[in-house]
Amino acid sequence: MPEPPGLNDAERRLWAAFPTGAQVVLGDDLPLGPQPDRIVRGEIIAQLLLGAGSTVPGAVAAVRLKGAYVIGQIDLGGGNVEPELRLEFCRLVEEPDLSNTQSRQLRMSDCWMPGFDGGGLRADGYLSLSGSVVEGTVRLPRAQLSGGLRMNGTKITSPSPDEWALFSGGLVVEVGCFARNAEITGGMRLVGARMNGGLYMEGATLRNPGRLALDAQSMVVEDAAEFSQGFTAYGTVRLRNARFNGIVSFSKAVLDSTDPDRMALHASHMTADELLLWPSERIKGRVSLSYSRVQVLMDHPEIWPDRLYLNGLIYETLRGGELRDRMSWINRDPEFHLQPYEQLATWFHSVGHDDLARKVQLAKMRARRRKLNIIGRGWNQLLDWTVGYGYRPWLAFAWFGFLMAVGTLVFSIHQPGPVKPPEELPKFHALIYSLDLLIPIDTFGQQQSFDPDGWSRWIAYGLVSSGWVLATALIAGTARVLRPN
Repeated sequence: MPEPPGLNDAERRLWAAFPTGAQVVLGDDLPLGPQPDRIVRGEIIAQLLLGAGSTVPGAVAAVRLKGAYVIGQIDLGGGNVEPELRLEFCRLVEEPDLSNTQSRQLRMSDCWMPGFDGGGLRADGYLSLSGSVVEGTVRLPRAQLSGGLRMNGTKITSPSPDEWALFSGGLVVEVGCFARNAEITGGMRLVGARMNGGLYMEGATLRNPGRLALDAQSMVVEDAAEFSQGFTAYGTVRLRNARFNGIVSFSKAVLDSTDPDRMALHASHMTADELLLWPSERIKGRVSLSYSRVQVLMDHPEIWPDRLYLNGLIYETLRGGELRDRMSWINRDPEFHLQPYEQLATWFHSVGHDDLARKVQLAKMRARRRKLNIIGRGWNQLLDWTVGYGYRPWLAFAWFGFLMAVGTLVFSIHQPGPVKPPEELPKFHALIYSLDLLIPIDTFGQQQSFDPDGWSRWIAYGLVSSGWVLATALIAGTARVLRPN
């Protein structure tokens, strides 16, 4: 197709280079203003990409432009773009429109633009905005990128606090999303996205204080999700109901909600093969892992926030922290729940630490006691002192031995009087008499044959009462009558 009239020198060079895909260099840097020799109209670029230019057999037509000042809009909305588009160090005065476009590879690296509209974009190759500065919203709802999404070093700033810097819903990225060292101000929305080649955001910084820095609800990531190696989020990272078929890592990251009452990490109902929650400093803000399922969970006491929600969390392997640390871990929930204790006890039992599992169960009962009424607290306190809720039955035998020693000493000094004729009396024995008082049933006949008087009578009453209490506590505790499942 012949060259259209009215082209300037830069546009004429681009039109001539298009059939062979040769690069047109108008400058080696980003133009600050409309320099005459670097101006290219967006409509000319669109015409070439939509089939207005000629092609040459044996060559691949493409728009490859460097250092241009692009005026007007590159409007490819709804079009079918066969040639590759590659812009480097170009300043786009208007937001490019690639909504509902079917294209191949799109690369706009180290460029400046006031926004990017890629809603419904279908690209057989990758979409690259690496190194670019976008002072507006990048929109990618329903986009399908077969070759991946690259935003390494990209800087995106939302136009207002109420708008997203990157907005998408139902985004599908086949090869992988790479946003290493990106700076995104205004929040990043990836709700319902599918990252089939992983999500890599090492060194990225997300800024949206007091709001959502990253909203990735119901996102699915195959392979790794790397929020690590300097990843920083000022605002809430929301991964609710997300699924990671691989590792999700916050190693050496910074999570700061900028408000202690807000969530720093909202990862409830999440599924992950491995969660590495080990940022470079203590998490500032609340963290929720409620009702999530993680095969391997690795964290450290130094990073836990004051409020941590773990009710419903299920894990197969737990790494980092000793028993004392883990007790502090599950006690950071403002509300008492049985499940975190049960899960921790199950974990210790599965790795052969039955003694630690019993300690967790005992701690659970003590924590539960604080929520009971005064009568319930009193009875539970008695169970704790006597048999440790059945997890420390040796306490009952220790109390029994102590009371036996007290009774033997008292009745050796102050022997009770006989209640039967001498010929019908067994020989008195202080130890056996004390044992007969402590056992709730008359076993040795001593209790029915001798009757204490004076102050020793009260000791006898005390031994009888203590015997009933110990027997009841031992049965209740050992049989777990009062312990909820």
